[in-house]
Amino acid sequence: MPGIIIHQENIVGDPSLLMALCPFAALSCATGGRLELTAACKMCKVCVRQGPEGVFEYREDVLSPVDKARWSGIAVYAEQSAGHLHPVTVELIGKARELARTLGQPVYALLLGTDMRAAAETLLAYGVDEVFLYDSPALAQFLIEPYTTVFADFLRRVRPGTVLVGGTTTGRSLAPRVAARLRSGLTADCTTLAMQQNSDLDQIRPAFGGNIMAHIRTPYHRPQFATVRYKIFSAPPKVEHPHGKITPCFIDDALLSSRMRVLEVRAKPRVRHIEDAEVLIVAGRGVRAAKDMEMINALAEYLGGEVAATRPVIEAGWVDARRQVGLSGRTVSPKLLITCGVSGSIQFVSGMRNAECTVAINTDPAAPIFAVAHYALIGDLYEILPRLLGES
Repeated sequence: MPGIIIHQENIVGDPSLLMALCPFAALSCATGGRLELTAACKMCKVCVRQGPEGVFEYREDVLSPVDKARWSGIAVYAEQSAGHLHPVTVELIGKARELARTLGQPVYALLLGTDMRAAAETLLAYGVDEVFLYDSPALAQFLIEPYTTVFADFLRRVRPGTVLVGGTTTGRSLAPRVAARLRSGLTADCTTLAMQQNSDLDQIRPAFGGNIMAHIRTPYHRPQFATVRYKIFSAPPKVEHPHGKITPCFIDDALLSSRMRVLEVRAKPRVRHIEDAEVLIVAGRGVRAAKDMEMINALAEYLGGEVAATRPVIEAGWVDARRQVGLSGRTVSPKLLITCGVSGSIQFVSGMRNAECTVAINTDPAAPIFAVAHYALIGDLYEILPRLLGES
C-alpha cells in the first residue's frame, strides 16, 4: 500500500507548526512532540511538495511481479441447471477462443454437477480443448460453499491465467468468493475484453453510472477474473470436428459439506425474456403518458416483437422492471431494435449496442442515440408510429 513517511529526525523546530500544511487537518502532534498522520489523510501529497525538505516522503510499494509462465489457458465456468447449460456459457466460450488465439493457449471449461456427460460433450462441440468435470451427487444443486471449494481446487490444479464467469445470479455469487480464495482481483460486468501479448487481460466496464469506461488490468496477480452479462458477446458456431477431451476430477467428499440444504426446487413460470427477442420496441422518455404505451404495444405486436423500456419509463410504472434495457437492466442483441423517444445515454447504449439493426425515432437531431443507430427517423414519435402502423 502507498503511504507517506514522516522522518522525525529531519524536523527542525516546533513540529506542531507543520500541521498547517495539510488541507484536510490530517497532521497531528502526539505526546512528546511526534508528528503523525491520521486517517483523514487523502494522499494529496501537499505536505511532500510544500513541507521542509527531507521531512515528508511518499512511498508507493512495488508489488512483486507474478510468474505468468506458471499460469496458462483461458477457463470458462460452465453454468448449468438440471443439466442444461446457461446460454451465457456458450458466448463466453466463443470469447475465450478468441482470447486464447492471441496467446496460442488452450480453452478450458469447468463443469460441476451430477450426470453431466452430455453437457460436457456439448462444451466440446463449441471448441473447448478440455472439460474438467467434477461429477458428484453433492454438486447436484448449487450450494455456494462446495461450489467455491471445487472451483478453487480446479484453479490450483490447472492454473489458468484467465477465468470468465457469466454475470448471472449464480456467477455473481460464485466469482468473487473464488477470486478471494485465490487472492486475486475480479472485474464485474465487463463489456469489452482483449488480451495482451504478455497475457494481461484488458477488462473494460462502465463506471460511475456509465459516465466513464474503466480500463482495468491485473498485472500482478493470477488468475484474472472477469464476469460478463448474457448477450454481451455472440455465441460461436459449433466446430465441425471437436478435438477436445473430458477430464474427470475428484475431490474429497468431506470438502463438499454445506451448512445449507435445498428443501425444494420450484420452477419459475415461463416468461418471455427481452434478451431472447428478435424484435424489440423500446419506449423512452419521449413517451408522454401511460396510455400512449398502447401504440408501442401495437407496433411490437405488428412486428411480432417484444416491448422494452428505459429507466424513466420503468420508474413511472408503465412497463415491468424485467423489461428495462441498460446497465441497470438487461443486455439485449435483437435482430431489429426500434427506439421510440430514447435519448441514448451511455447507460442505455451499453445494453443494446449489439443489436443487428437499430432504428431510432427522436425529435432531437443531436440525440446521442443517432450515433449508434443504423437508421434515423427525426420527428415526433406520435406522428411516425401511426404511419408505421399504417393508420394515417
